[in-house]
Amino acid sequence: MAAEEGSGVGPLEKPPNAEEQRLLRERFYNATIIGRIDATEDLAKFRIRPDAPIPKFEPGQYVALGLGNWEPRLIGTQPEDVPINKARKIVRRAYSISCPMLDEHGMLATQDSVDYLEFYITLVRRGATVVSKPPALTPRLFGKSVGDRVVMERKITGKYQLGEYKPDDTMLFLGTGTGEAPHNAMAAKLLATGHRGRVIIATSVRYHHDCAYKNEHEVLMRQYPNYLYLPLTTREPENLQPDHPNFVGKQYLQSMFTSGKLSEIAEDPLEPSNTHVFLCGNPDMIGYIPPGADTPENPGMLPLLRAAGFRDDVQEHRAGTIRFEKYW
Repeated sequence: MAAEEGSGVGPLEKPPNAEEQRLLRERFYNATIIGRIDATEDLAKFRIRPDAPIPKFEPGQYVALGLGNWEPRLIGTQPEDVPINKARKIVRRAYSISCPMLDEHGMLATQDSVDYLEFYITLVRRGATVVSKPPALTPRLFGKSVGDRVVMERKITGKYQLGEYKPDDTMLFLGTGTGEAPHNAMAAKLLATGHRGRVIIATSVRYHHDCAYKNEHEVLMRQYPNYLYLPLTTREPENLQPDHPNFVGKQYLQSMFTSGKLSEIAEDPLEPSNTHVFLCGNPDMIGYIPPGADTPENPGMLPLLRAAGFRDDVQEHRAGTIRFEKYW
């Protein structure tokens, strides 16, 4: 969703020693990890409190986090050969802001009800191909614990927002993996402000354990009759084994939508006349095709939604509108 960049104090002949690392942290780091909730060894929620007050922002927006290139990488991740002229620089990556969803009493908690920002992050252990650069931030971030310091950029930004909608409109959020993060924040705002229409989050993941907010969603579904969370999987036995008693096949959002199964399990027609659609996650799921690019063999959600009467080429948000975030 954003490129990594660096800033530092300039190259020296040797990597920073322990004392210089301490001074670099004091100089650049401006936020503290106050909570870490691990769903799996590669998936976690990080709660980070900046030193400065959090500026007002809209659900769906993002902010950059960073760590110094001198920080150790998690064992088992792809090695990285950091050039000496970058050894004192900060590596940054932007992340959509999620939401705690529940407070300590089990009631709805919006992002603006807490004094920290919550992030839903996957550990990227290695580059996508043999020639890809090693992932720079998450192998360092996943080595950090509560109390450790990080960089959080001051500017929260992004155009992926709720926009305009009517109180009875259906709000459909489709995501893959941690692309659910901004949808959690958006849904919490809708519920907190008394939205009467359906609020539906459907997230496609590989395994059930990849849904780190499942318990929170289940609590909210009991509290808000108009709220529905649909965790969809692709690699569980019921997705792969036709003789499984609960066989459902691979639950990709595209096939779920075109087959009508998504509408069926949501118990909603999901029609353009009263439905807003939000897409965030894997670019293949979103299906954005740059001008002049070839059309992929397996289309993403954008062309499928357009064929069903939804539009993304609009100036004003209304029912039938598609909003999307190209997550990486």
